[in-house]
Amino acid sequence: MKRKSFDDIECGIAQALERVGDVWAFLVLRDALFGVDTFEGYRQSLGISRNTLSVCLERLVENGLMSRRTDPEDARRVIYRPEQPGEELIVVLAALSQWGNKWAYGKKSAPSYVADQRKAKPIQDIALLDEDGRKLKLRDLRMILGPSGSPKLKRAFAHLFDGADEGDA
Repeated sequence: MKRKSFDDIECGIAQALERVGDVWAFLVLRDALFGVDTFEGYRQSLGISRNTLSVCLERLVENGLMSRRTDPEDARRVIYRPEQPGEELIVVLAALSQWGNKWAYGKKSAPSYVADQRKAKPIQDIALLDEDGRKLKLRDLRMILGPSGSPKLKRAFAHLFDGADEGDA
């Protein structure tokens, strides 16, 4: 069953999910960021069906997260590599990995970690920081209306955030 498009939702999260596509895409990107680059490589790593993988890779390429090129060493093979927008999702993937390790396994028994390649040690927990480097908690955060927010979004913000002004929700 095809899900509803998020194209008309004014939200960075919705637009990111629209471009990534589905849960398989996150796992394909994970593998791509750590060196898998062929269709068969993804199939072997993920145990994903050919059809699902084809659709997933096509969407990632269409949305500029990955590139599809003929292997210069073997014209019969296609290489899929992350593009800059895909590479920048490493922060999201590392945060998801840390969250999953904590809540699904308990940090001490996690099956894998994102690690510093040079030191072979897990990276520090990803945190939200203010401009001075202070760690922020949920109670320290708020949503604010951005410069491209529509009148409809401004009304929603006013309702949701107790009459907050533009840029101050």
